Amino acid sequence: MRKLPLHPAAVYGVVKEIKAAAEDLSPLVVAGAEEPARELVSALAEGGDASALRDLSGREVTKYDLQGAGVFVYVVAGEKPTAEDEAVLKLADRNDAAVICVLAGATSQTLDIPFVPATQVVVAPPGSPMPVAHVADLIASVSDENGYGLAARLPVLREAVVDAIVRRFARQNGILGVAIFIPGADFPVLTLNQLRMVFRIAAAHGEEIDRERIPEILAVVGTGLGFRTLAREALGFVPGLGWAVKGGVAYAGTKALGKAATAYFEHGGAHALSRAADAVRSRS
Repeated sequence: MRKLPLHPAAVYGVVKEIKAAAEDLSPLVVAGAEEPARELVSALAEGGDASALRDLSGREVTKYDLQGAGVFVYVVAGEKPTAEDEAVLKLADRNDAAVICVLAGATSQTLDIPFVPATQVVVAPPGSPMPVAHVADLIASVSDENGYGLAARLPVLREAVVDAIVRRFARQNGILGVAIFIPGADFPVLTLNQLRMVFRIAAAHGEEIDRERIPEILAVVGTGLGFRTLAREALGFVPGLGWAVKGGVAYAGTKALGKAATAYFEHGGAHALSRAADAVRSRS
């Protein structure tokens, strides 16, 4: 493994940051029209931890229900919200909850849903199953720092959350690669960002981030250093355009590393390799 341009204290700082956020989970709250909301709850909770999802389908929503909510998904029956629905959406807005509104049984999207951005409105046509994948994508996009904690407990969200993590950090590193002009100064910054990305991907897959796992995860991050070496060397061959090359390679390298880390943890990481080796030994 390449030597990482980071002080060990920075690495452990990221580990503490990830663990603290994962332990301080803000639940996903689903409310609204009883039957479609319950259908959505069932789909989102499949194979997961029920404590990560608060089911308020068909029930009155109070400000206490919204306190500490990571994301609030509200299901409306029909084309547009009633006055009662609007009151709930207003309450969620006042409590700073990230709101996604699902129009169950609507034939078209009403753009003007009070207190909900048009990009966070989902249409579920009559007779069609709940668009769970679309809802998961929106949850991933609005959950921000809370996303990987939810994904660890609700596997239905995992793919969307991990994709959002990779896109976010690839964009950040692409911008940083352009913005930092001092040769070599970008190494620690970009590596720390890649470390955060890989740790979040691991956490989203339910991996326990502890001292034993750190060397394994650092080995994954170390593979990304070659991309930045390539970008730095390219600066000398493309005068005037080196900043663009550097930013592009930082973006592509981070995205490629994120995809590789995702595949690695999807297959169980080092634990899966260890289990496979044990199985072979037991048969020999």
